[in-house]
Amino acid sequence: MSNVSTTKKDAGQELEKARDAAAGVGEKIKEGAAGAMEKVKDVASQAGHAVGNVASNVGQKAESAVGSVGHGMASLGEKVQEKGPESGILGKASHAVGDALEKGGRYLEEKKLSGMAGDLTDMIKRNPIPAVLVGIGLGFLLARTLRS
Repeated sequence: MSNVSTTKKDAGQELEKARDAAAGVGEKIKEGAAGAMEKVKDVASQAGHAVGNVASNVGQKAESAVGSVGHGMASLGEKVQEKGPESGILGKASHAVGDALEKGGRYLEEKKLSGMAGDLTDMIKRNPIPAVLVGIGLGFLLARTLRS
């Protein structure tokens, strides 16, 4: 019996050592996972900042491009008015087209994308039902176009 109790005692000690080793491994795994998560958070944060900077640069370039397009439209409108006929139906038409191009160009040049978005938002707030109907109509046309 003494042999059996010594074996049980030895087995109990070995079991205790295995438990301690497993607990130590578990702690090391937890520490490693925490460190890895911290590194992932840092990388994600840096990527987020980089994406934000790129988006900001793209937005600024888009604003600048819209302003340039507006300037070009205004210049084209002035030229159409200068070079077009002075009288008659064609004169009135060229003057109307040139005036519309010039006004539209000035609007784009002054407001750019951010101002246009604000104006669109205000218009939708003033006229919600027609805006919803226009949205439904555009969605329907887009769906038919994509389905074909």
